[in-house]
Order: sequence, then structure tokens, then C-alpha cells
Amino acid sequence: MADGTGSQSAAHGQGPARAHHRKAVALAVAAAVGGFLFGFDSSVINGAVAAFTEQFELGSALSGFAVAVALLGCALGAWVGGKLADRWGRTRVMFLGAVLFFVSSILSGLAFGVWDLILWRFMAGVGIGIASVIAPAYIAEIAPASIRGRLGSLQQLAIVLGIFAALLSDQLLALATPGAGADASGELWFGLEAWRWMFMVAVIPATVYGILALSIPESPRYLVSKGRRDEAVSVLESVLGPDEEPEARVREIEHTIRTDEALAEQSSLRGPALGLKPVVWVGILLSVFQQFVGINVIFYYSNTLWQAVGFDESDSFTISTITSVTNVVVTLIAIALVDKVGRRPILLVGSAGMAVCLGLMAIAFTQSTGTGEDVSLPAAWGTTALVAANAFVVFFGASWGPLVWVLLGEMFPNRIRAAALGVAAAAQWIANFLITISFPPLLDRFGASIPYLMYAVFAAISFFFVLGKVPETKGVELEDMEGLQVERRQRATT
Repeated sequence: MADGTGSQSAAHGQGPARAHHRKAVALAVAAAVGGFLFGFDSSVINGAVAAFTEQFELGSALSGFAVAVALLGCALGAWVGGKLADRWGRTRVMFLGAVLFFVSSILSGLAFGVWDLILWRFMAGVGIGIASVIAPAYIAEIAPASIRGRLGSLQQLAIVLGIFAALLSDQLLALATPGAGADASGELWFGLEAWRWMFMVAVIPATVYGILALSIPESPRYLVSKGRRDEAVSVLESVLGPDEEPEARVREIEHTIRTDEALAEQSSLRGPALGLKPVVWVGILLSVFQQFVGINVIFYYSNTLWQAVGFDESDSFTISTITSVTNVVVTLIAIALVDKVGRRPILLVGSAGMAVCLGLMAIAFTQSTGTGEDVSLPAAWGTTALVAANAFVVFFGASWGPLVWVLLGEMFPNRIRAAALGVAAAAQWIANFLITISFPPLLDRFGASIPYLMYAVFAAISFFFVLGKVPETKGVELEDMEGLQVERRQRATT
């Protein structure tokens, strides 16, 4: 009798809990649209670069800078976005990012020369950098601890979906160009070339993101910091349910804020470790390692690999699409596992797997013939490189891709979350920029083997970094993150 009653009570309690969790999922999806813009912007230029390079008569250096300059804008946007989020709130800064991306997409499509195109691409980068910071912070702050990892992983899922959508839209616009034969330099509508429409189509996701930013509630932790207590209780009740005691959660947030005010100097990012708090350095290094394993070399310069193993250049869209779909699937796997297995075990498996795959690619390219982008591999080594490259994407997409964003959103104490996330995300964009611009000269001078070996070394180092420095945050409430850091430091000194 007692068992039956207990079961009924549990079932009754799970229904409302699931309903409130659905609300949290909806808010997380809305915030993650910023990740979609991130992915869309990073790939949409790939279909346009050859056409505007020819039209503006650019050299390779200036063309490459026009592609990479958005990453510098992203670094600035991430750094500024973290600071603005603490002043203006999360949703207002989301809207600012949407506006910047909307305006820059139109102006990039209407660019009359390379220098104004570079300016508008930099502006787009600022908008994307803002979105890359705000989404994980907001998701972490509205998500129940039990599903926070899954919801935080939506950022990476949105990124890879954005990459796929950009590749698809570029191909469709090129194919729609009359008589152009999939050439983005041909005229499409209103006398504008297809490459210009590739940029302007981005106004659609930018508009959606802006509308969502205006419609979702503000972060409860920001509301409490501004004295809007009743609003914070209402938001927490909507995503947690009354059974989770939102009033008690607000009191915990208020306690951390009072503690911060009593220890004002601790609200700064400054610390004894080379000028920054240790936890900030952990976030920065997580971001840097995510890029230094070379994932964007696979996405940005994949044609070199595919042609080396025998594929024709005309097959590049199909191959890139397969890679993008693979990335989506493995991200879904990470979402399913992150709150069950934990963050650290998945990162460790990912680091080991990436190191092995990149090592195999480095060994395979020692057997290549030719120089620069004109290289080829013997059949057996070509197959090895192809399998290793796709396995690398799988290991990255199931681990470091989504979980870095999860950790950046949740690992920092309340008082420095947005600012610290901004610094870490800025470091990620700078690392992305460095990897992007360094691969072509490394390829020309040393061949593909040395760059892949370098990325393999970084993947191996990332394993030991996670093992020694990254805390497990599964199931820990955000208000308890500071205690987790203190406990870990105490264990390290004993």
C-alpha cells in the first residue's frame, strides 16, 4: 500500500517537473540560436570567397584577411559582451548581437570594395562574439542542475546546425544563379551576384534571434543583482517548478551577492596566477585547447584533405555536408551522455581519441607526394587519413565541441560569470584566428604532416590538463561552484 502511494506521488511529481523542464528547454533553445548565428557566419563566407576575390581582384593575403577578420571581431564582441551582460542584462545584449549581425549581413552583401567588406565582416564578428558569450551564460543560469549539461550542449548543436545551414544555403543560391553552373559570381536577383545574397540571407536567423531575445525572460541571477527579486522568483518557478523552492534559490543568490559586496575585490577577475584567478585561467585554456586541436582546419581547409585522398573538387560540398551531419549526430550523443556520465570523463575520452586520430593523420601525410595544396596519398594511406579525419570529427563533436561551452557557462562563480566567460570566449576566438591563418603557411613550408602532428600534441596535452585542472560540475548548483573551486584547491595543496 505504501509503495503504491509512493509510486503515485512520484509519478504525480514528475509530471509538473517535466512540464517545467520543457519551459527550461524552450528558453535554452531560444538562447542557443546565437550559436546558430555563430556556425552560420563561420561557414557562409566559404561559398562567397572565390567570387568576391575575383570581383575585387584580391591577392591571397588580402582575401584571407577578409575571411579571418570576423574572428577578430568575435574576440572583441566576446570580451565586450561579457562586461555589458553584467550592466544591461543578458537578453538586451542578445538583442544587440542580433542587430549587429542583421546590419552587417546586409552591408556585407552590398559591399562596393574589399575594405568596406572587411569592416562589415568585423561588425558581424562582434555580433557573433556577443552571442557566443551570452548563450552559454544564460542557459546555465536558467537551467535546472539535473539537465544543465544537456541544455548547455544545445549551444554546440546550434553551431553545427548553423554550419550545415550555411553550406546548404550557399549551394542552393549558387545553383539558382541562371547559367552560372553553381558559380557564386553570377547575377541572381535585382542585379546582385549570388555571393552577395549568401551574406544577406543571414538576416533571417538574425531576425529570429532578435525576436526571441525580446520575448524570453531575463536571467534570474541578473534580476536578483538588480534588486528585482519578485521577477527572479517568477522566472525560477517557471523553469524549476514550485517543488524546487524557487524562494530558497533566490535567497541563495542573494547570499552570494551579499558575500560579493563584503569581498568586493573578489568580484574582479584579478588573481595571483599571472594576474587572473585560477578558475579564469582554466576557462581560457579550455577555450584555447578546443581550437588548438585543429578542428577548424578540418572545416575551413577540408578540400586539401579530400583531394589528397582522391576526391574531386566538385565533390567537396557533398563531403562537407556528410561531415556536418556527422557533427550534428555526435553532438546529440554528447547531449544524451553529459548529465549521466559527467564532463571530465567525456573530455578525457575525447582528448585521447583526438590525439590518436591526429597522430595517424600526421603519419599518413609523411607518405604524401606533391607540395602545398597539391598533394596526394597512396591508396592505403589515403584511406587511413580519411578514416582518421572523420573519427577525429566524431571524438571532437562528442566531447570538446559541446562540453567546453557547457563548462564555460557553469564553472565560474556568480559574481564573475559573464565577465570571465567573455575573457575565455575572446581567447577562443583569438586561438581560432591563429589556427586559421597559420595553417596555409605551415602547409606550404612543411606539408600537412607537421601541422597535424602539432594538433595531436595539443590534444595529448589537453588530456593531462583536464585530468589535473578541470573540476567535475555535474549536478552542482551554480551557487555552489565557488565552494567546489575552494574544495579542489584545498585537495591540491594537501
